[in-house]
Amino acid sequence: MPAAPPDRFRLDRLKTPIGEALLVTDGDGHLRLLDWSDFEARLERLLRRQYGAVDLMPGRAPADMRHALDGYFSGDLAQLRAISWRTAGTPFQRKVWKALCGIPAGKTLSYGALAARLGIPRAMRAVGLANGANPISVVVPCHRVIGSDGSLTGYGGGLDRKRWLLTHEGAAFRDKPQPGALAA
Repeated sequence: MPAAPPDRFRLDRLKTPIGEALLVTDGDGHLRLLDWSDFEARLERLLRRQYGAVDLMPGRAPADMRHALDGYFSGDLAQLRAISWRTAGTPFQRKVWKALCGIPAGKTLSYGALAARLGIPRAMRAVGLANGANPISVVVPCHRVIGSDGSLTGYGGGLDRKRWLLTHEGAAFRDKPQPGALAA
């Protein structure tokens, strides 16, 4: 659901099994961005690109949001649905991001299948670009989109995180674990 950008956002940090998550929330308690601490500069650029000049202040995300994320990472995969979020982005991007939320935990779709689900089967590349611009990692599950051959494809948080998330959710995919990959 698009909304006018607030003047201020809060930035919280949450320890997860795959690194420190950065949670950007607005004054109404909606998640606006979720990224990883090793990509904090990217998060700040995306925040400016989507909302313009805003104040990013340290502050705690709502307790129910933190609880839901902790629950997800502890194995209660349905907890992600309890998180309230809003995004900027183009109408097409928001359409793709909403469709991503229709991919159940433990399942995957290819870019082509997602484009077909949206009624635009020839728009695989545009769907891929919108997927890659998703500002709310994990909660808007762009990690559930894989190659048409079942292989892992790019993920803004890194393929090790994508591999961990899909394994955590019990999803099937084709991949050879890399040395030093995060264990599930």
